[in-house]
Amino acid sequence: MGNNPIYFLILIILIIVFAVGLIILLKNCLRLSEKNNMLRESIKDIGDLNDRLRMERHDYLNHLQIIYGLMELGEYEEMNSYLQKIYKEFLKTGKAIKTSKPAINALLAAKIAECDSKGIELIAEVKSDLKKIHIEDWELCKVISNLTDNAIRALESVDKNERIIRISISETKEDYCFEVEDNGPGIPWEAQDQVFKKGFTTKDGEGHGMGLYIVSCILAENKGRIGLESNEDKTVFTINLAKGE
Repeated sequence: MGNNPIYFLILIILIIVFAVGLIILLKNCLRLSEKNNMLRESIKDIGDLNDRLRMERHDYLNHLQIIYGLMELGEYEEMNSYLQKIYKEFLKTGKAIKTSKPAINALLAAKIAECDSKGIELIAEVKSDLKKIHIEDWELCKVISNLTDNAIRALESVDKNERIIRISISETKEDYCFEVEDNGPGIPWEAQDQVFKKGFTTKDGEGHGMGLYIVSCILAENKGRIGLESNEDKTVFTINLAKGE
């Protein structure tokens, strides 16, 4: 039986099946590890957002007392200036917590805080609650996080008075729509077809080797589309995810 070709054929088939099974298992383990890492980041972001909201609630009474004191003293210009400052701070957090997805809300708040610490203005325009979106929350977080991180890196490399990132979340009858825009140096025209390839990067920070490749893979798995528009004034990544049934 040892020289039977059928025996060797069966053995080869079993080895191939085992190898394929092992590859699938390793891929699933890697995917689970990535999911766990993203979930840990989301939990941390949610905790940070919760702490920030509690601090703002705690400061609310203090702000009212200061405003009341300025009003009593007749310092109306000073009161108006103070109101504008605290309104902008409250508005930043308020704009980031409009979806039905706590992980997305927390991520937006975390990115706003990160940009604030780096002298970058992040504007979040949320016009959809994402209630019926089919993509997993952790995957959507990964997409938004990678695109935002690329925008931050691009703006860190330039010297501008105003460095702005705009994240827009909206929906149409057919799609959920996401835009991440920055006013960085832009991606050279000849490189724009390459940015989603594995390992691609540019000198100006847009495309950091793996980030955009990961984004494109996640969107491909979820039947999403991504578009890129870039020039010397701005770079905009546009994502569309079908609503489905």
